[in-house]
Amino acid sequence: MFNIRSIYFYFLAIQISLIKLIKKIYFTTNFYNKSLKSKTPQQFYFHPNPFLLTSITNYTKHSFKVSSIDPTTFWQIKKNSFEEREIHSFLWLNLIDRKHDGKSLQKIIDLWIIKNGNYKRNIWETSVLSKRIISWILNVDIILNNGSFYFKRSFLNSITSQTNHLKKNITFEKNYIKRLEILTALILSGLVFKEYISNFDISIKELEKLIKEHFDKDGFPLTRNPSDLIFFCKYLILCKECIKDAQKYVPDFLESIIEKNLNCIKNITTPNNQIPLFNGGKEDNLEKFKKFLNELNYKFKNKKNLIGGIHLFSTKNNAIFFDVGEPPGKGFSTSYQSGPLSFEFYLDGKKIITNCGFGSNISSKAELLSRLTSAQSTLTLNDTSITKFERNKLINKIFGNSIKNNFKINNLNFEDNKNYVRFIASHTGYEKIFGCLHTREITIDKKTGQLKGLDEIKKKVEDGKPINYSFRFHLYPGLTAVKTMGGDSVLIQISKNKSLIFRVIEENIVLEKSIFLGRNRILDNTCITISGNLVNKNKSFNWEIIKKT
Repeated sequence: MFNIRSIYFYFLAIQISLIKLIKKIYFTTNFYNKSLKSKTPQQFYFHPNPFLLTSITNYTKHSFKVSSIDPTTFWQIKKNSFEEREIHSFLWLNLIDRKHDGKSLQKIIDLWIIKNGNYKRNIWETSVLSKRIISWILNVDIILNNGSFYFKRSFLNSITSQTNHLKKNITFEKNYIKRLEILTALILSGLVFKEYISNFDISIKELEKLIKEHFDKDGFPLTRNPSDLIFFCKYLILCKECIKDAQKYVPDFLESIIEKNLNCIKNITTPNNQIPLFNGGKEDNLEKFKKFLNELNYKFKNKKNLIGGIHLFSTKNNAIFFDVGEPPGKGFSTSYQSGPLSFEFYLDGKKIITNCGFGSNISSKAELLSRLTSAQSTLTLNDTSITKFERNKLINKIFGNSIKNNFKINNLNFEDNKNYVRFIASHTGYEKIFGCLHTREITIDKKTGQLKGLDEIKKKVEDGKPINYSFRFHLYPGLTAVKTMGGDSVLIQISKNKSLIFRVIEENIVLEKSIFLGRNRILDNTCITISGNLVNKNKSFNWEIIKKT
């Protein structure tokens, strides 16, 4: 069913789709491609450090021998859509043998310019094009080394045409991730070409606006997505370091947001050097990024317990990441997952309790499943997701997947004394539909390391309607679980000599099959579920995770 707001966005989406279609047709005309031609830069003002590209590449560190590849067939090999995007982004340039691959690389790029110098829809897609410009500029030393006059001129003209395309169309790009990529490419072009210093001046102002619009006071993205935090930080550091290399003044806002980003990263980095799987977060290892930061002498400074709606509390061997944030605004909710008061638990550096992760790298169906409340380690009522998402395909295509309702987080309370650390919070996500409030209290005993939980369902309205409740605790892939004879506890096997007991008081436990979507493929895992029914009454649930003695 469409409501008035959805109808408005539906017709607006149709209008935008028609405009995009007309633009794509226009982009393929000779008139448009001629309009991208402009003054050829005389030279590169400076050569940026190619090391800076390592932070935004996903490639493992190994040699990539271009000299062993026939340049004439390099662009003829058939690839799937993902491989095509990767190869045309040129991020693989950081892997080449810089001593021997120069001439072969020039032939490959020269053939690319001949074949793709004018606009082509997929190859000139915003993200691919931006990364290509960034990669070309950061590897210009090897690209232009001993190159002919013809090749140098052709290369410079190609860069300016592509940057002109970005500059002409940046106002139409609403995706904040792609917008950051565009601004980074334009900033670099303005730094290396004196003729295009205006690219730098304009883009720096736009970057400041983007930061003001997309970060909270602590420097956490308003999307509440930990992966967005890492992405933004990498590109902002790239911009800052290139500005320094060009011997230009680094704006105060850029210094400030990077420092805040790094503090946020320190706060959410898990014991196994990853990020918690909340609100679009993916299981990326941060070890490589930390080495990159160390090489550039970046330091992590202050640390807060609560940042970006994620509360961290820990003892010597235990760590809890607790989602106590409210949903982001509609314009920032494209990767939001409906899981208020969900948590992830680590013991001795290993993850025990997890959320299912975000399936965007797997398929659209996996992404949809990962948005459900049942995919998080928290409470669901009547198998209903707390947050409703826009389901119309056209609206989602134009505006991204966005939420349609909201809720509040209340009663936040944190205690830290010599005996324990404890956090309490409530949410109103089920109040409107079921007349219920959910309160969760999590405690870690500092002496024993015992993890205790108290969940309460408070019924505010007596309407006589039965409610089915399910508390889910998703176990990390690789952990095995066996239900004990009593039916109220589960043995969780971590390793050959280490295990835990999950116990709930006066409730039955069911072990269910689940799926983990935090990587690039679907993995099987186990879910501990506590379920039952209640009518017109409040109910409390006491559970604990203790080491098996």
